Amino acid sequence: MQSLAPLTAPVEPDEALRRIAFLLERERAGSYRVEAFRKAMSTVRELGPDTVARHVADGILQTVPGIGSTTAAVIGEAAAGVLPAYLRKMQDQTEPLVTGGEDLLARIIGDCHTHSTWSDGGSPIDEMVLTAMELGHEWMVLTDHSPRLRIANGLSPERLAQQIAVIDVMNRHLGDAFTLLKGIEVDILDDGSLDQSDEMLNRLDLITASVHSKLRMNSAPMTRRMVAAVRDPRVNVLGHATGRLVTGSRGRRPPSEFDAVAVFEACAEHNTAVEINSRPERCDPPDELIVLARDIGCLFAIDSDAHAPGQLEMKAYGAERAERLGIEADRIITTWDVHRLLGWVADSR
Repeated sequence: MQSLAPLTAPVEPDEALRRIAFLLERERAGSYRVEAFRKAMSTVRELGPDTVARHVADGILQTVPGIGSTTAAVIGEAAAGVLPAYLRKMQDQTEPLVTGGEDLLARIIGDCHTHSTWSDGGSPIDEMVLTAMELGHEWMVLTDHSPRLRIANGLSPERLAQQIAVIDVMNRHLGDAFTLLKGIEVDILDDGSLDQSDEMLNRLDLITASVHSKLRMNSAPMTRRMVAAVRDPRVNVLGHATGRLVTGSRGRRPPSEFDAVAVFEACAEHNTAVEINSRPERCDPPDELIVLARDIGCLFAIDSDAHAPGQLEMKAYGAERAERLGIEADRIITTWDVHRLLGWVADSR
């Protein structure tokens, strides 16, 4: 995985707006700010370059719905062949997300946990894919939510089937340049079963399973619930194991209570990777549990859990933790090429 090189003049107005949105997402800015730039980007593309140029010349950009004073200034400067001041300032202020883990981050070429506008993500699938390619990824698993997570617009079997068809079309266009894998972040239900039909689960390339409900369940039933899920041969990754929140706009949440030894031993036995969730507000599992899973012999997946393109780079946080805690790169499935990954999935099933 690599960082994006700064843009220089001349730059197309839509690309200037797109990069600003990416940088805002990267720094976890408020969604309203991101949406302003992404909406303006879409508007510019719909208008076309000739119409945009006329609107700039006539000084009427702000009369177009979806373009405000700040985005109009960016568009005008870019159209004039100048690097927009807003973009220049953001690029000048951009620093590495974290110090450490750079060597491991460079070896990460995939992501097993990403979201799009099909559930609760902020960008369409093609934008997530394009950004992943620009960051040097070779593959990505699209893992929108499952039906019972209604607050996140979880995918019914019918909608998931439609998404699979879209992915097939995209992969035909991508060819050998990139592979978008069919996946889901499936909810682990109270009894450890999975929140999606067997028919649809069997059509997916890779499955990340996570607990999203009843996080304060007592330790014994929570352990049984998680062990049952990771023993399912269709589950490949255990997502954000403890469910904790340590910072951010959603506040704090303590980790779920469960027998971590039992859960990670089941992961090791059934070839289920333990996710190192890179979102700063999750930082999940905590360091001591990563060390425990390491010593038990688990595989790992350093994932972004990205809900927007700019969040794909958050794997830097997971890479720093994994490198600091002594996780060898070959035990991290997101460093594998897609052929090795799919072979591992097939062997697990």
